[in-house]
Amino acid sequence: MSHLTRGLAGVLLAHALPAATWLPPVRRLTPRLAGRGGARHVALTLDDGPDAASTPLFLDELARLGCHATFFVLGAMLERSPSLGRRIVADGHEIAVHGWHHDNALKTRPGRVSAEVRRTVRLIEDVCGATPSWYRPPYGVFSAEALFAAHRDNLRPVLWTAWGRDWTASATPRSVLATLSPGLDGGATLLLHDSDATSTPGAWRASLGALPGVVATCRATGLTVGPLRDHEVYSSRTSPGHS
Repeated sequence: MSHLTRGLAGVLLAHALPAATWLPPVRRLTPRLAGRGGARHVALTLDDGPDAASTPLFLDELARLGCHATFFVLGAMLERSPSLGRRIVADGHEIAVHGWHHDNALKTRPGRVSAEVRRTVRLIEDVCGATPSWYRPPYGVFSAEALFAAHRDNLRPVLWTAWGRDWTASATPRSVLATLSPGLDGGATLLLHDSDATSTPGAWRASLGALPGVVATCRATGLTVGPLRDHEVYSSRTSPGHS
């Protein structure tokens, strides 16, 4: 193998290596990146919106449940429904960056991920009057460029500890809750979707229907459900030196 070939292989490996964090065994070894928080709190996160057909229903249901969440928005979706972005923030939820389009970071041309992360940050600031703190890449796939973009724009990269597999045609409220249940423990970060923009049409109904059960299950064991920002609060309260 020539020096040039070895060098190119090294560059490609460095670019792709962060994507390994998508794998559950790797996420377990990186609890901070996976979103592991305080022992008494569960973070509820919703991806791929805002969507005019579904997000308002999630906001209504969360209000009924007395619960807040972190919405990881796509810039292209927010540009289409800016009033929903404003409502997310006005209702007390946290808004975060999921990218502009739902593209795999390892399959995009160099520079695109970085540019689109910044574009999404600026749109959130301009439209919602909020500064996002979190970044979750589409498909949970990080690249070296994606991590650089997050650091540059003061975004903390985060994935999840449990998901509901709510994007499939066979998903139901019962299946979503059953899939999540083994991971409904203190410190968990749950991944659901408030939009079917990148999944089976209508799949969001399974997530919406599962929300009451998810929240009730957590509360029955003394856990608080809320956005990622509260993970930090509960983590500090339960860390050494804090009561």
